[in-house]
Amino acid sequence: MPIVAIVCVVVFPPWDGILAWLAPLPDTVQQQVDDAVGHGLDGIIVYVDQAGKAPAFYCAGWRDRANRVQADPKALFKIASLSKLYIATASAKLVNDRRLSLDDTLAEHLPELVGRIEYADQITLRMLLQHRSGIPNYTDHDEFDWSMPPSEVSGCLELALDKSADFKPDADYRYSNTNYLLISGILDRVLGYGHQRYISEEILAPLGLTHTYGSLSDVELDDVVSGYHHPYEVDFRDVEYVAPGGAMVATAQDVGVFLRALNDGSLLEDDEQAIYSSIYKYGHKGWLLGYQSIARYHEDIDAVVIQLANSTGGESELVALVAYNRIVRILRRQ
Repeated sequence: MPIVAIVCVVVFPPWDGILAWLAPLPDTVQQQVDDAVGHGLDGIIVYVDQAGKAPAFYCAGWRDRANRVQADPKALFKIASLSKLYIATASAKLVNDRRLSLDDTLAEHLPELVGRIEYADQITLRMLLQHRSGIPNYTDHDEFDWSMPPSEVSGCLELALDKSADFKPDADYRYSNTNYLLISGILDRVLGYGHQRYISEEILAPLGLTHTYGSLSDVELDDVVSGYHHPYEVDFRDVEYVAPGGAMVATAQDVGVFLRALNDGSLLEDDEQAIYSSIYKYGHKGWLLGYQSIARYHEDIDAVVIQLANSTGGESELVALVAYNRIVRILRRQ
């Protein structure tokens, strides 16, 4: 297998990614965004909030390729696993309010899963938040289809039930979307209502974020950027991912404002911030069919940089990552 892999790299090298990486670093972020489209991305949106400067928006390519609608930096985007940052924030607030404990077990809050999830009586909320539960990732199941995901959260969960654990609780780390699906179920049960309502009331509203939504069904489809997966021509915009931890929709600016507040301490109180720091990271990447996102805070330049690209497959992931890293280099140089 290693020989086959080497041959494939030699015969079919990722030229767009390589050329994007080797090209001279442009003078401006907009030039880099334009270059990313030139190397194969259908569209890209970048939002930069750097201390001492007004927030800046950059975009290139298509918002809707079929109808020749150009990229719009304020359009809605499926932010995929960036959603986990909001769920982790909600969890930290509820732990601080003593409505939850990081040492609570899965069995305590969702007893119906005992016998269906291995070690349910040993897996804690902390382990779920930190991806140290050992629960299999439902999106890795052979029956999970990114182009036709289950229409109910229960359908996603079913793919992870009655399976052997990947490892014993807290013995290792492995990213699993099932963890955040389960955390959301715990939050719903503790709150007595949907966790997205809590996120809206306790996280989004205080920040004045009016362009962040819990799911695709909460918005007008025409307001959402189209998504493409190479080499297919189909638009995957109408594919809805209902499972919490990957379902949210937002603008780049709303994500940027949230991430800035999460990092600078203006969103959480001191005790809440300490809890959050102990359970999760302060930035994330996201991926859904046709959509990839990167949201990070760069302390050395005091800048939040959000990048949303409506292309996946082929070399698009490499091109997008190269573009993001080069954008940060440009900002550091300015």
